Amino acid sequence: MGTREILEKAKADNVIFINLQFTDILGCLKEITAPIQRLEDILEYGAWFDGSSIEGFARIHESDLYLKPDPSTYTVIPWLSSPDGNAARLICDIYRPDGTPFEGDPRFILKKTLKKAQDMGLEYNVGPELEFYLFRGDTDKITPMDSNGYFDLATDEAHIMIREITAALETLSIEVEASHHEVGPGQYEVDFKYGDALITADRLLTLRVAVKAISQRRGLKASFMPKPLMGMAGSGMHVHQSLFDVKSRKNVFYDFSDKYRLSKIAYNFIAGQLNHIKAMMAILCPTVNSYKRLVTGFEAPVYISWARINRSALVRVPHWFEDKPNSARIELRCPDPACNPYLAFAVMLAAGLDGIEKNISLSEPIEEDLYKFDEAKLAAMNIETLPSSLYEAIDELKGDELMRNVLGDHLYKRYINVKTKEWNEFKTQVTKWEVEKYLDI
Repeated sequence: MGTREILEKAKADNVIFINLQFTDILGCLKEITAPIQRLEDILEYGAWFDGSSIEGFARIHESDLYLKPDPSTYTVIPWLSSPDGNAARLICDIYRPDGTPFEGDPRFILKKTLKKAQDMGLEYNVGPELEFYLFRGDTDKITPMDSNGYFDLATDEAHIMIREITAALETLSIEVEASHHEVGPGQYEVDFKYGDALITADRLLTLRVAVKAISQRRGLKASFMPKPLMGMAGSGMHVHQSLFDVKSRKNVFYDFSDKYRLSKIAYNFIAGQLNHIKAMMAILCPTVNSYKRLVTGFEAPVYISWARINRSALVRVPHWFEDKPNSARIELRCPDPACNPYLAFAVMLAAGLDGIEKNISLSEPIEEDLYKFDEAKLAAMNIETLPSSLYEAIDELKGDELMRNVLGDHLYKRYINVKTKEWNEFKTQVTKWEVEKYLDI
């Protein structure tokens, strides 16, 4: 929509406030609210803000930045509706005063990487499977809202909750394909339609906000923390991926003659991701807590491998119906819902494209349960493991030139600084487990 169409739509929707949204480098959604009277001016010129106040953005002496709304992201926010008037949102790109894109904007990083794929004649599509927990609103402890397990029938309360979330997302033009109870008590998954990576990243942020807002209205707390409960399943964000030819609109991952129905491009793409996965982990699994999920026994990947039927593999090739070749795809199973989706999709795509450009060969698939391999067998088969901590992941990121080029020097340096600070804060903590284990030494 153009400026005139958005203004007319906002009037028809009885919008009185417009929320301008963007993310910091960690993926936390930020927002500036303006009265509807300012919408035309904002669409034309943008809205200024102080970049030095945002995590990892800009220094004091270069703090002036402005938001430029993406018109395609206009939508009314259903949970903020009121008889007095509604609120709508626009997701924004960030610019410097001279009109150049701000190199610390995660959305810009993804758009830049997608442009490289487009220059190669390729379009990158993704489908994330977002898991989260719903807890009672207790202040002194976290209590799951139910005790159900995988695919169990939802309780009346949960059914109403998920139905409300689904309805809100559809109002926001996000097509929900399925939702179900996950393994952990109070743990759920919502899947939405597979599509363009930039649109999907926008939708992923919207989904997280919708789930939190609607949960809060019902006295519940939604958490996208990767491992909120010890001994219970962690929350992941498996990401299905494919590449399409821009001109023919055909899926270039598909090859009928291959036993896995995958093309050479698909194999190179997988090889590129496995080649850079250790450095990518600091982006895909970005918190100290992320690595509490990546342990054996909970179906979370630990070993760098690929397969079709083996769910302990890092990259899996899902089955699809033979008469739907455009459904050919691969699934990366390590990302978690705490990541910044713009940066996550950018590094995933860049690594895959690197595999295609350099014609990186792919190792043989391993269809056995890797969790049952001992150290000797893993070593004999040259199977490496993912970083076991945020510290190790940061160290890998520091040594990967491709990741530095993708993120750009500005964001790359600031991201490492922010995450190193987080790790150093964690190192000084004395946990309840340590006190119980060592107090009587």
